[in-house]
Amino acid sequence: MNLAAIDIGTNSIHLVIAEVTSRQNIKVLIDEKEMVKLGVGVFATNQLSPEAFDRGIQVIKRYVQLADQYGVDEIITAATSATREAKNGGEFLDRLAYETGLTPHVISGKEEARLIFLAVRRAIAFGDEKVLVLDIGGGSTEATVGNQDEIFFKRSIKLGVLRLFDLANGKSTLNKKEVAEMEGHINLAAKDIMSQAVSKGFSKVIGTSGTIRTLGEAVHISEKGSPISTVNAEEIATNDLEKLSKKLMKLPSDKRGEIPGISGNRVDAIHLGSLLLIRLLQMAKAEKITLCDASLREGLILDYLDRIGKKQETIFPERDLRHRSVQHLALRYNTDLEQKKHVSMLALQLFDQLKGIHQLKEKPRELLEFACLIFEIGHFIGFPKYHKHSRYIISHSRLRGFNNEEILLLGHLARYHRKAKPKKKHKEFKQLDKSQKKIIRVLAGILRIAVGLDKTKNQWIEEVACEVEEDKIIITVYGEENPDLEIWDAMRQRKVLKKALKKEIVVTAASPVPL
Repeated sequence: MNLAAIDIGTNSIHLVIAEVTSRQNIKVLIDEKEMVKLGVGVFATNQLSPEAFDRGIQVIKRYVQLADQYGVDEIITAATSATREAKNGGEFLDRLAYETGLTPHVISGKEEARLIFLAVRRAIAFGDEKVLVLDIGGGSTEATVGNQDEIFFKRSIKLGVLRLFDLANGKSTLNKKEVAEMEGHINLAAKDIMSQAVSKGFSKVIGTSGTIRTLGEAVHISEKGSPISTVNAEEIATNDLEKLSKKLMKLPSDKRGEIPGISGNRVDAIHLGSLLLIRLLQMAKAEKITLCDASLREGLILDYLDRIGKKQETIFPERDLRHRSVQHLALRYNTDLEQKKHVSMLALQLFDQLKGIHQLKEKPRELLEFACLIFEIGHFIGFPKYHKHSRYIISHSRLRGFNNEEILLLGHLARYHRKAKPKKKHKEFKQLDKSQKKIIRVLAGILRIAVGLDKTKNQWIEEVACEVEEDKIIITVYGEENPDLEIWDAMRQRKVLKKALKKEIVVTAASPVPL
């Protein structure tokens, strides 16, 4: 089996294509990287620039073509902090889906830390040691403490080379006062998290990501006079990194590229990356760092293999025939059941809290739950018109435990969870009776909002609360992560429910609790 993983990072977009044997050995066939710098300006403007937006789409399209040439069985895709934080991140994902058929997971910082740790653990033998893994990206830094068997601590720090570059207003060099201010900012953002990491205890610090490996290789060339033959497991002294950092901070960007090991596409922000790395190592009380060439994309493949190995464990035999039948159908068409169950949870919360308005009974509620699990199975055929493919599959799958009317309604819910709203001129919808049309309008409206509230497919929205007023319904969402993308998509999808309930729909985030 061949797998591809695309890591849509803030600084670079990476592709790895690997062959996986029956014994789960992974052989890398191709490893590509493009410094798209998707996140340039994002942390100052909250927007992906048009230039970065277009560059990112073109690079990913090229990677998809490359993956197709290698005949991959699956392309696993993840996007990190730039897409997570940009207000037009949703538009980027939509265009990417339209042009490539990919639907990347916008992963949280904690999830990014976990996946990176999986990759590092496979690349470097920990033995009995507990280690701290640091990954400096463009928009965030991940810190994870664990051993060969368990992760004890994982956090994401809002510090990265492009975030610091935006903070420095893109200046090539900083004066002493600006350096001190930058160090103060790093201390403020990282101190508490690094203190928690240190409290977990570890005997080794391992560094991954392009920034850390670049700095490590530059030190090695300076000390040994030759490039590193293999980055993995090479140890670099913190004192030597400090010497390099002081040198980088004094040089303008056009001179940094003259330092052996520092590539031209990193010269604009590598000095800030060095400042960040040194401060993190000082906080970790580490005299050296071990370099690692594994990263997020390898972690995506390892996580995918783990998940497909556990697919059948998601079937719960204690549920009734209808639940088993729907879940088997979802798995047959490669649906992520855990993610769809989260959508179901949100949809049912909306259904229950709006019962006084829509006045639907228990059977429509059950249909909504089932529809949440299988609305996306048409992806198996292809992304364009996948909602219609989903209806076709449902209609011809002979779901056990369902009568013909229920199968018909499930198919309609899948069809109307996106794109065109239910219309009388639609041939199939026109054939429904009045009560069936009401069920589809209400349930499809709820389903659209629930799908929007998990736009990033990360289950960041943990709970919803509906407040019904005379002329509108206010849906307040609760969760730890930034819900901007989810709210944006839910608001785009609100029109069907608005028409069905004859009330304006407003989706908003709960106010943060004061510290």
